[in-house]
Amino acid sequence: MQRIAIIAGEASGDLLAARLILALKQMQPDLVFEGIAGPEMQAAGCTSLFPLDKLSVMGLVEVLKDLPALLSIRRQLKQRWLETPPDLFIGVDAPDFNLPLAASLHAEGIPTVHYVSPSIWAWREGRVKKIQGKIDLMLTLFPFEVDFYKKHQVPAQFVGHPLADELSFAAKASTARQRLGLARDQPVLGILPGSRTKEIQALGAVFIQTAQILKLKYPDLQLVLPTVRADLKARLQTIQQQVAPELPVTYVEGQSRVVMQAADYLLMASGTAVLEGMLSGRLMVAAYRVSPITWWLIHTFKLAKVNYVTLPNNLAGEELVPELLQDRANPPELAAALESLMHIAPERKAYLLERFKALQLQLRGDASNHAAKAILERFT
Repeated sequence: MQRIAIIAGEASGDLLAARLILALKQMQPDLVFEGIAGPEMQAAGCTSLFPLDKLSVMGLVEVLKDLPALLSIRRQLKQRWLETPPDLFIGVDAPDFNLPLAASLHAEGIPTVHYVSPSIWAWREGRVKKIQGKIDLMLTLFPFEVDFYKKHQVPAQFVGHPLADELSFAAKASTARQRLGLARDQPVLGILPGSRTKEIQALGAVFIQTAQILKLKYPDLQLVLPTVRADLKARLQTIQQQVAPELPVTYVEGQSRVVMQAADYLLMASGTAVLEGMLSGRLMVAAYRVSPITWWLIHTFKLAKVNYVTLPNNLAGEELVPELLQDRANPPELAAALESLMHIAPERKAYLLERFKALQLQLRGDASNHAAKAILERFT
């Protein structure tokens, strides 16, 4: 095996895929990678055929306007890889894009791997039919997912979560605050409205207004907002000028993990970042908004199969992280939820951190190397 096609769909997938590429190359140095790659994957040696942000879309309805471009990219990749077949195709997350492409390639004899199980155990369970007989190996980040796939006759292996290997649990905030130029002796709120443009549109103003409510009540509260790209930073700064121009916010490009370590509390868009917050041992509130039509579809057709949205709560089977969704994701309610964390009882805080630590240990296990080893053992 020499040539691997690989696709990630957003910043979190870019990071996971980059770690996998590095592990594979360490075990087999002559491997060559191409596909859709972000900066992390490109730094690891992957040639990017299309910009990664073209795939960073969300929602059932919101994706429609981007659908023609997405389908065009997928057709071009399919044609390229059918004409010059890679030895293996790896889809990293982005299931709505990757799984149909994997099915087409698999039908022509190209082996397929999917890294990061889609949340079919949580909602739209029928998607497992797109996987049966089309994915040769499903690599899962969470142990309970393997049993689900065994039930549906899909080869699966739990490899652990790379973030659990990389993040320091409950690291001291002082070093991170020094790196960011923050006062060590004043509380810090980390504000993370998401890594996609549509998340910024849905939650940017809401999060900034939430921070404004808290700042008025707690004047010494330091507000820090990391962004993954310069254009998202500019968009958020424009939003702030519209809703809270006088609010003192420290913007940081990148360094979201440093911000989490610096923070006492986190206000986050639901997603991988919430898992990172848990693995960092920080108290947080999670929020999410989709279009009213998407929200209606989810509830009307009972597409959700779990009680919680965030991964920490699903892993724990209880609400460790307050979830404020859709209409509840508004500044007064979010501010109240964060204020509750500021005045949390010591025994409750100790319990939350104990549960976070236990989940971190469950997910830790040299994930990237385990994933690489599983791939090479099966396909070489």
